[in-house]
Amino acid sequence: MFSQTVEYALRAVVYLAGKSPSPAICEEIAAATKVPRPYMAKVLLGLVRSKVLHSQRGLGGGVSLQRNPREVTILEVVNAVDPILRITKCPLDLASHGVNLCPLHKRMDEALAKIEETFQKTTLDEVLAKPGESIPLCDFPSVTKRQSLAMVSTETKRRRAKSS
Repeated sequence: MFSQTVEYALRAVVYLAGKSPSPAICEEIAAATKVPRPYMAKVLLGLVRSKVLHSQRGLGGGVSLQRNPREVTILEVVNAVDPILRITKCPLDLASHGVNLCPLHKRMDEALAKIEETFQKTTLDEVLAKPGESIPLCDFPSVTKRQSLAMVSTETKRRRAKSS
């Protein structure tokens, strides 16, 4: 139902919310979220252009959330990369339907409205704070969120040193 770009954008912002307010570089985010680096670069660029993320060049730079994770909604992220398109007129362009949706398309639009409403009410902070058996973006359920982020950061530093 949601595009791969939406999935990747959500992974990236959840990762960055866990590190907030610290920035991360594209390579680190791609590794942590299991997204190909070139694709992640395009996703991050779209999020920066939409002002969900802030980009800083140079030493100590990278990308970070533009605002506090308590203020960024899932809907904002989704709409930044691949907006939810509501059904406002007959998708079949039937003149007899016009803006009066048939029962099928009306139900589909109602479902999209509920998704929008839920995503508008859900912040990145809530996604990270929700108790559960697993931590978002983590293969190590017995490890805390902070420890898992440190592992990813250490792995990224090791790879950089190895490639130098």
